[in-house]
Amino acid sequence: MRMATANTNATEFGDEWRPSVSTNPIHLQTMENGLHRYITLTKENIGGEHICCAISDKKCAEGYAAKKEWLSGEFEKGYVFRRLDARAKVFIEYVPAEHAWAPITAPNHLMVNCFWVSGRHKGQGHGSTLLQSVVEDAKGKGKDGLVTVTGTEKAPFMSDTEWLLRHGFKEVERLPSGFSLLAMAFHDNCAVPRFNECAKSGECPGKDGMVAYYSARCPYTDYYVNGMLRVLAQENGIPLEVVKLESMEQAQKSPTPATIFSLFHNGRFVTADLGVCAESKFTKLAKQIGYSQTK
Repeated sequence: MRMATANTNATEFGDEWRPSVSTNPIHLQTMENGLHRYITLTKENIGGEHICCAISDKKCAEGYAAKKEWLSGEFEKGYVFRRLDARAKVFIEYVPAEHAWAPITAPNHLMVNCFWVSGRHKGQGHGSTLLQSVVEDAKGKGKDGLVTVTGTEKAPFMSDTEWLLRHGFKEVERLPSGFSLLAMAFHDNCAVPRFNECAKSGECPGKDGMVAYYSARCPYTDYYVNGMLRVLAQENGIPLEVVKLESMEQAQKSPTPATIFSLFHNGRFVTADLGVCAESKFTKLAKQIGYSQTK
């Protein structure tokens, strides 16, 4: 199985881009950039629109439906899902940071969540266009800046840190567990975003075996956590506790900034790579942490 990775590789910001109808694109059903057309999902149109990931993956059908249901509830809190109007993984998600499903504090910021440009669509300016639309939306709403969580080093299922740093973000905090908090400030007087204390130690309450945290923020997580990780842990004789984050409040108090998926072992953070739920990666991890029993 080939797991998709989050990567925003694209061209540099281009001054030539301007929204064709409005400077506040969150209110638009569509926006254009040259030959490219983008659509913003809403509670009214999401039923007939795809959400980029796991579009035709039948084994992830329940997770796909759960992500759509989750989005429908979050739209009321100002959540935005904007994508290329094509069958492609080209999209950005963001929300007022006060409503983010992440253990961060970033007053009057917009938080960028998933941000992907993949496959043949890389290098066409989509990343720059989508990010610029968020910047203009934030400024139009009087926000102080943007914030996002990435891996300190390039990591699967997280945005490309180096690309974001080249496009106006700066690292404002780094955790020993391998997460960085990046921010783009619009002026000098705004509050500096920070991780909440609950996520800083890289430890979770469960100290015996593995603990997996996940949420419906990703259409892949339900199948790979409940359909694969549980089975692999049992086959390898590894105790596993699964914690589903069901609310924003739970997510903001979680021990990990990666609330889509995070795996801990004996209380210590191990990885946010959902690919570890595949047999080959799990077997390798099991050996690394001292479990010799294999399938």
